[in-house]
Amino acid sequence: MRRLGDWRALERAPTQELKAMQEARLARFVREELYPFSPHYRRVFDEARVAPDSIRTVADLRRLPFTTKQDLLNAQVDPEHRLDFVLQPSPEKIRASWPLSKKLGLLLGGAAKREELRFAYTPNFVTFTTGRSSDPVAFTYTPHDLAVLGEAIARMFDVARVNALDERLINLMPFAPHLAFWAVTLGGFTAGRMVLPTGGGKVMGTDGNLRMMERAKPTVLVGVPGFVYHLVRQAREEKRDLSRVHTVVLGAEKVPPGLKTKIAECLAACGAKKVHILGTYGFTESRLAFIECPTAFDVSSGYHLQPDLSVFEVIDPKTGEVVPDNADGELVYTGISGHGTCVLRYRTGDLAVGGQTWAPCPHCGRTLPRIASELKRVSEQHALSLTKIKGTLVDLSQMGFVLSSMAEIEEWQVVISKKGDDPLELDELEVRVAPRNGLDADALREKVKKELIAATEVAPTRVQVLSLDELVRTLGMETELKEKRFLDRRPK
Repeated sequence: MRRLGDWRALERAPTQELKAMQEARLARFVREELYPFSPHYRRVFDEARVAPDSIRTVADLRRLPFTTKQDLLNAQVDPEHRLDFVLQPSPEKIRASWPLSKKLGLLLGGAAKREELRFAYTPNFVTFTTGRSSDPVAFTYTPHDLAVLGEAIARMFDVARVNALDERLINLMPFAPHLAFWAVTLGGFTAGRMVLPTGGGKVMGTDGNLRMMERAKPTVLVGVPGFVYHLVRQAREEKRDLSRVHTVVLGAEKVPPGLKTKIAECLAACGAKKVHILGTYGFTESRLAFIECPTAFDVSSGYHLQPDLSVFEVIDPKTGEVVPDNADGELVYTGISGHGTCVLRYRTGDLAVGGQTWAPCPHCGRTLPRIASELKRVSEQHALSLTKIKGTLVDLSQMGFVLSSMAEIEEWQVVISKKGDDPLELDELEVRVAPRNGLDADALREKVKKELIAATEVAPTRVQVLSLDELVRTLGMETELKEKRFLDRRPK
């Protein structure tokens, strides 16, 4: 049973109370969980000559090195160390690290306490990283972790104002061993709301999803931005009834205001009234997700964090130094509530324009810390040799942001290739677009080039105008777990 009062007290607590609570939880987690039970982090602390009980504040974390994706990959491929990031308690470790009060509770609790301990630490679920590396990394969960994830996402829905008893959520996230699908499902269950998972386009197809949506009469749609837009656009064409929808929650990528507007227009044509469309931020290594609160489409509140479950630092990506509040920088994540696979000072590779703030949210009044919603991922910045002079660093996420925002475009795709498939030739950047009905193809090509040059200083080699049906097939809306927005066809 959820202790909703705990969340109500947390979300509007004074900032200093939140910071003190977060640091107390960080100190306890490092001292009683991470150092004694994690083989990897015991080595990290010992090699850095940092005593676990010396970590009392978030600032103290600076004495420890960062964790990187490569660290996780290295452990996974080494048979002797593949579980080193997983907490592994033992009676000896518990006796050496837990305070007397906890050990007495365990001793006096008998079989019930021992069962509780097994519940807390025995892995029973796994998700995998995706999208940032060709080598997926496994992240294990225990029953305790699944309960924490369910609570965290239930809170997320509360921030989104999805809190009526008769809410119906359609989970359009792709069915896969990744965080998004399971987080939405568990969060809905924990919040006591009806959840109807479709598995996305690959499982039920466009028509199957639309029939489910119309029959179930959902109040909330949750999915990947491109697929949600594809569905509601098709629903508009088929004059489907989606009049009960009041909230759309989008994950897996950042959501430009223009795309929110296009989704809202489609839903309005299907009978929906005022619709809130919210972006989220999550990543497998956190085993959590965070959400905006409802605002106008051209304004973002930032992603509301949960300081009892995690710590975020913002660093200069070049120097590794922590930057002040509201300053741009790379997000660094530390979990303080989990068991299973745990990470400390994990470099996400996500650059937050505006960093982190502890100022109360001007839109909902919550005092939770927030991270800026304009995120740029290092993994989406590609070096392209578009001229004979030098390579140009192109931020593909920014390119996608521009294309999704354009009212003249229904769908788009970017293809990177080598001229003549010759590895020694220049790179070519092709943009494929499906126009809205009635738009002149030549005028659209010029508009796309102009917008991309203004935003990225890069001109596409060519802009190809395709029919909507053709581009939907090329994107793999019904055949891929996630549509193929960017194709890199350069010889490896």
